[in-house]
Amino acid sequence: MGNFIQFDAAAIRELAQILRETDLTEIELVDKDARLRVVRQSIIAAPAATQVTVTAPAAAAPAAAAIVAEALDADHPGAVTSPMVGVAYMSPEPGAAPFVTVGSKVAQGQTLLLIEAMKTYNQIKATRAGTVTRILVESGTPVEYGEPLMIVE
Repeated sequence: MGNFIQFDAAAIRELAQILRETDLTEIELVDKDARLRVVRQSIIAAPAATQVTVTAPAAAAPAAAAIVAEALDADHPGAVTSPMVGVAYMSPEPGAAPFVTVGSKVAQGQTLLLIEAMKTYNQIKATRAGTVTRILVESGTPVEYGEPLMIVE
């Protein structure tokens, strides 16, 4: 690949912002012979005629702490994890009250949230009765398979 592809700096910033907002760890875009990969711990891009890698050791520590916290949440016995990749929605429709909030008492089988995948809304139900003690995702954010969504104790 002798020619370097020029990427718009604003687009790279926007992708980095999406990573922060959605809690994803990386985004990769591929178009013909161009490839752009943005990773939460570092940003790798090929603007102009140079390749730039930006790593902030101080910023990596919070990201590592977030990964450890996410792993602990996933191992929690009351963790409700995503069974699929999609977009989480906390209410049945825009503007409606959320299915549950922190402190809500839930019954086994009660709908906790929806995950939209391939234009289908899938109900995510409580696997046990209890109280919602933590909600780990925001409505409208992408989620990954196995990602902890909330804690029911």
